[in-house]
Amino acid sequence: MQSNYRNAIFIEDAKILVQQAFEEEQYVLRVHAPKCAETAKPGQFSHIQCDPQRLMRRPLSIMRVSASEGWVEFLYKAVGEGTSLLAQRKVGESVSVMGPIGRPFELSTAKPKALLLGGGVGIPPMICLSEQIKEHDDSITPTVFMGSEVPFPFKRESSAISINGIKGEVSDCLPLLEEWGIPSRLASLQGYSGVYQGYITDLARDWLNALSKEEREEVEIYSCGPTPMLKAVAALAKEFDVPCQVSLEEYMACAVGGCAGCVVKVTTDEGEAMKRVCVDGPVFEAYTVFA
Repeated sequence: MQSNYRNAIFIEDAKILVQQAFEEEQYVLRVHAPKCAETAKPGQFSHIQCDPQRLMRRPLSIMRVSASEGWVEFLYKAVGEGTSLLAQRKVGESVSVMGPIGRPFELSTAKPKALLLGGGVGIPPMICLSEQIKEHDDSITPTVFMGSEVPFPFKRESSAISINGIKGEVSDCLPLLEEWGIPSRLASLQGYSGVYQGYITDLARDWLNALSKEEREEVEIYSCGPTPMLKAVAALAKEFDVPCQVSLEEYMACAVGGCAGCVVKVTTDEGEAMKRVCVDGPVFEAYTVFA
């Protein structure tokens, strides 16, 4: 996959429309950024100035977008000084938003069974991809599994949509996806009732094992989350011989390919190469990053 998105990055003074707080310093931020919203795709991110007194921006994955209404939404966790300052910003204030940035996920009608796996702050791209499928790709059938080791940033509810291979006691879902008619389940090691007690890859393995050989040939995995999780997802994809796209998480300074501070080693047809997560990714074929 080649990056064709480097010339479509905008900088906007974006008005804050929503700043909603959840447990464990998690926040949903919605801003009015019509230029970003017009072209944003699942897997891309924006680089946001958290406070006027801090020049260094923070990369936030796009969770939802409305091109018609001109807003973009992000989920973030206040873990350092920058994001903690962002959490103090109020509705009606403006933040500088640069985006959309990076290479997005690419859906394939040749693989109509999409398995979406999101962990922690890797949940937002999976919501964004789910919404795109719902609105624009009715030939794709998504199944979504999400994992978190802190309280989920939404109110869990029991799903009325059954998923083949998943036990009945694993019932909790993401309500927004349920509303869209997209089957989803949650995984955690924290002992939440109704949530799968284990790793998200084990939950995905149960689902894959319930498919026939012919059905597995129609599967492609899309994933975002911490690097150890993505390594496990890539191994799972190899175990079942299915293609897999992963969105990498890396610290970055400029986010437009100038500083090369976010490079990762990738296997190409010409051998190993160093690629920038910000503009050459963040989405890569899993097998090129995780051998």
